[in-house]
Amino acid sequence: MRRTTALFAAALFAATALTACGTSEPTSSSDASDAAAQPVSLTDGRNKKLDLKAPAAKVVALEWGAAENLVSLGVMPVGVADTKGYTNWVTAAKLDPSVKDVGTRGEASVDAIVALNPDLVITTTDEAANTIAQIEKAAPVLVIRGADAANAIPQMKTNLEMIGTAVGKAEQAKQINADFDKAVADGKQKIADAGKAGEGFTMADGYKQGSTISIRMYTTGSLLGAVTTELGLKNGWTGAGDKDYGLAQTDLEGLTKLKDGNFLYIANKNDGGDVFGGDLAGNAIWKNLPFVKSGNVHRLPDGIWMFGGPKSTEQFIDATVQAVTS
Repeated sequence: MRRTTALFAAALFAATALTACGTSEPTSSSDASDAAAQPVSLTDGRNKKLDLKAPAAKVVALEWGAAENLVSLGVMPVGVADTKGYTNWVTAAKLDPSVKDVGTRGEASVDAIVALNPDLVITTTDEAANTIAQIEKAAPVLVIRGADAANAIPQMKTNLEMIGTAVGKAEQAKQINADFDKAVADGKQKIADAGKAGEGFTMADGYKQGSTISIRMYTTGSLLGAVTTELGLKNGWTGAGDKDYGLAQTDLEGLTKLKDGNFLYIANKNDGGDVFGGDLAGNAIWKNLPFVKSGNVHRLPDGIWMFGGPKSTEQFIDATVQAVTS
């Protein structure tokens, strides 16, 4: 989904120079603080207008993507939902130890949030409406759309810019998005230079519950699927995903319809382990899949958040380019 400074000495120098030349009015050392105190008005993901007396400084984030964006913009949140999980999954923008845990994602503690006396609480359209209503009794709430499978990359950028506006870091948000665009272009060029443009890929993660292994496929509507397509690769999973996150559910048998190509997957040793490299490693069906037999299975590094902002997604770009071109 951010900053202006003015040095007192520089302001005095500018004032003296302008007066000597007979030109316009001098600047003041209070200009920056005055700008920082200006009211903020924006329309959030609910199409609801949000008015703040000044850019928010004490912010609670109830979704990891929002927390990542805050840290990327130089605003350390005072509270985050499930800080332990965030630490495991989001390495692109690390939290300070001082950040308070305010409960779980999807079931945050309203009391813990209110105790922090925040200027702003950021959540997503996935949050329960009654929870948002409770929080709004104590603090302004900015609701961003969690994801949009019809516009995955633009939605990611919009969320960062919306948060940037709310915390007075609009220019920084634009720069981060521009840096992301450059990372995509650079990654695409590296893949093309390696002669890999147009190669097939599939992207997945997997979880084990009891003896059942569930596999999530990242369609072209998912953020990571959309980014990998932008890098010049072709998604081998043609089935539709959900309307928000672009994810499709399957099982091991569902992978048998895939052709050879780069099978990219994300796992986490601290949360769920590696079902592809562990549980399925000795499975006859898995071992006979085309991409397994050809050695095109790539586990990406732990700590890349699949539903994050530009910084996490840049980590994914670097890892994907490395996997495909090595």
